[in-house]
Amino acid sequence: MTRPSTQGHSDPTVQPVPASVVEQVDAADTTLHNPKQAVVSLGANLGNRLETLQGAVDALEDTPGVRVKAVSPVYETEPWGVEPGSQPSYFNAIVVLKTTLPPSSLLERAHAVEEAFHRVRDERWGPRTLDVDIVSYADLLSDDPQLTLPHPRAHERAFVLVPWHDVDPEAELPGRGPVAALLGTVAREGVTPRGDLELRLPE
Repeated sequence: MTRPSTQGHSDPTVQPVPASVVEQVDAADTTLHNPKQAVVSLGANLGNRLETLQGAVDALEDTPGVRVKAVSPVYETEPWGVEPGSQPSYFNAIVVLKTTLPPSSLLERAHAVEEAFHRVRDERWGPRTLDVDIVSYADLLSDDPQLTLPHPRAHERAFVLVPWHDVDPEAELPGRGPVAALLGTVAREGVTPRGDLELRLPE
């Protein structure tokens, strides 16, 4: 389900989408031939985090062969894999795409979007202006070291599973099962809904 765009404060749960928005998004699909669904995780903990995430959503929509179908609520999360308090908190969200790009090309685009927002890869688990990770691509299972699908740690990351479940309660992580079931295996501490923030679907 696609999340609507509203002004001001909003409830962090997924709300019904105006029919006009659904028609616009579905109409855009007619420009894609046999598209695949991909799920992308966005995260930022440097600079204007919300503005950066919105810029990433817009940049993905501007990619030939890509249509943004849904954007999750925004969550504020503690950094993964580092000492508490050693980095600023993240804003995280999930984007559901329809795309005709092969996985390798989608990965290239994800890296290009990161670079546009000055992502620096100096250290593992380091702070970053933008992180764009492909969580899944259709039902594809791949152990390619350049792009392992699904993302090898998605099933244990609440900051991926929680917003993904919000935007698609019936979602399944290929090879791992329903996202709803996986949520029962992870701790949600440090994953806080930001109902005062919202990402807009591209028009």
